[in-house]
Amino acid sequence: MKHKLLISVAVMSLYLPLSTSFAAQAGQQEMLQDVAALQSEWARIKYQVSDEKLQLSAIEKLEQQAEQTSAKYADFAEPKIWQGIILSTDAGIVKGLSALGKVKEAKKLFEASLEQNPTALNASAHTSLGSLYYQVPGWPIAFGSDDKAEQHLKAALEVNPDGIDANYFYADFLMESKRYDEAKHYFEKALSAKPRAERPIADAGRRHEIELAMAKLAGLKK
Repeated sequence: MKHKLLISVAVMSLYLPLSTSFAAQAGQQEMLQDVAALQSEWARIKYQVSDEKLQLSAIEKLEQQAEQTSAKYADFAEPKIWQGIILSTDAGIVKGLSALGKVKEAKKLFEASLEQNPTALNASAHTSLGSLYYQVPGWPIAFGSDDKAEQHLKAALEVNPDGIDANYFYADFLMESKRYDEAKHYFEKALSAKPRAERPIADAGRRHEIELAMAKLAGLKK
């Protein structure tokens, strides 16, 4: 009787990976659709809403949606990345010490996503975490670190060497570090990145930021 039970369990196990695979694929597809909705709304808020009060109100509403999405798909890294990006964007609007709480929360989300899947969304967690490290103050106020910033930004470029965001943020870091010739190279790489068909608003907004940064760089190099 015991032997028959073992056989039946073994037979069941032959079917479980297949059914689980279908369920996992369906869940991943649903997750990616929800993440795409976050991406799209974030781009609209960041690049098409000019009034700061309206922008802050909209990003706070999107934070709630992102938090729900992260909770719904706790086993995936992608929602955590976008929740972190949205929190970081909020902090960028608010600015100052009052924004540090959300910056620290974003850092934790990026770190958690790296533990789950360091290459998710073309290593966007590395890009985003690196950008936080060079933009926030260092100890004792916050966790800023140029060494850690460069480490994460380079890690993102290893995965996504031609990506617009990975190159832009590394270039911006280099410019802030007064490494102007290197910065120019990476700004140019960012500007030549292939358009992402699914993210036209984000690409247009980022290209505008790159052009402004290159104009600033040209002035700094004189």
